[in-house]
Amino acid sequence: MLLLALDTATPAVTVALHDGTSVIASSSQVDARRHGELLLPAVDRVLAEAGLKLDAVTGIVVGVGPGPYTGLRVGLMTADTFGLVLGVPVHGLCTLDGLAYAADGTGVEGPFVVATDARRKEVYWALYDDPRTRASAPAVDRPADIAGTVAGLPAVGAGALLYPDTFPDARAPEHVPAGALASLAAEKLAAGEELEAPRPLYLRRPDAQVPKNYKVVTPK
Repeated sequence: MLLLALDTATPAVTVALHDGTSVIASSSQVDARRHGELLLPAVDRVLAEAGLKLDAVTGIVVGVGPGPYTGLRVGLMTADTFGLVLGVPVHGLCTLDGLAYAADGTGVEGPFVVATDARRKEVYWALYDDPRTRASAPAVDRPADIAGTVAGLPAVGAGALLYPDTFPDARAPEHVPAGALASLAAEKLAAGEELEAPRPLYLRRPDAQVPKNYKVVTPK
């Protein structure tokens, strides 16, 4: 097994290789505006670090979000393209699940909440019983609106760090590392579990939309 994992659902552009036992190479850069520029060089860098070629990969793992439309589709389209070219399966994983898994060993056991920055003064979030078990569906809300639900719970992720009034016990990691996605996927595949389809989990409409009352002007 050689899994290539990547995620662009948060400001982090993150890539990792996993040999079925452990992460053998990884790269993460935080830049919310350059996902498209940074992703492929990161893949090349990780392969070079491991001394491997792309055709050695036996499966792709990609974070499906939730995340902003533009950044999220960069990773998903790249994963789909790699899968098609290499003829290997492409597995999707919820980005929040990867972040929860990354919290294992940091003192967070459960229950806890994972929250990433959804912009517009909102967070993408979900509740977890432990780093491997999600207890609620991913959602997008204003922090104040979920304060009662998450009260008293430790929180992981950049979204939690942005809103200390709602998440007073916010902790690292801020962004999902691809190595956590790869390790979680390898664990699930070894157990015979079926992973998600690599389809985006947007939860809301794109920021860029056609204005209301838009008038189409056609030449006479």
